[in-house]
Amino acid sequence: MFVAFVLGLVEGLTEFAPVSSTGHMIIVDDTLLHSKELFSPEVANTFKVVIQLGSILAAVIVFKDRFLSLLGLKKVSPDGNGPGHKLRLSQVFVGLLPAAVLGLLFNDYIDEYLFSINTVLIGLVAGAVLMIAADWFRPGKPKAASVDQITYKQALIIGLFQCIALWPGFSRSGSTISGGVLLGLSHRAASDFTFIMAVPVMAGASFLSLLKHWQYITADTLPFFIVGFISAFIFALLAIRFFLKLINKIKLVPFALYRIVLAALIFFFVM
Repeated sequence: MFVAFVLGLVEGLTEFAPVSSTGHMIIVDDTLLHSKELFSPEVANTFKVVIQLGSILAAVIVFKDRFLSLLGLKKVSPDGNGPGHKLRLSQVFVGLLPAAVLGLLFNDYIDEYLFSINTVLIGLVAGAVLMIAADWFRPGKPKAASVDQITYKQALIIGLFQCIALWPGFSRSGSTISGGVLLGLSHRAASDFTFIMAVPVMAGASFLSLLKHWQYITADTLPFFIVGFISAFIFALLAIRFFLKLINKIKLVPFALYRIVLAALIFFFVM
């Protein structure tokens, strides 16, 4: 239960920050917790994907008005700084399509070969370089200050950036926020669109993993999954609200520097 709680905490705190939740879970688990020894590598890898459902639920709660508006279930006042009245469900679909297709095609390969500290270190550093480049080379004045001003072209290109995050350690939010900022979105607009896209992508990945690995959720392992889910939900709920208040103030470079320092520490003290 302690291992499940800690991994859920790591997932919840890092899922929506541009630091790679999968990378952090792999690092913490492989160096300290060793969940693969509690049950099996298959259970451990399934757990790391399935507890994302807790983070998804947190994002749905934070953006509930936005999702209700996208589904046509709630009308929102036309305030450019508020929840969405212009962002269309079709734009979200365009943004998530590239990663969804590649994820389905390469899911088995990723699970088998890319869930290791070595690949995470590469992703952490490469993602940090992308984030620094995004802050350095972004347009001087944002073309889209609000998520409601995103175009279909921007949504598609951000979706292509999201494909990079299929490599563990790269970070879904780091990739997509960087892509959005390079395209002229404000950091807050890019973050909002990233989190909205994350819900169907993460839900799809989690449910696919559930369908493929259902046999690993047994009476013995179910409490392990439940504790991880609840822990991820609580800490993601706190982390999302904090991050959205922070991102426009500090931008991406501090997160990039953290990733580089973390990668260096792991390389010298763990590898």
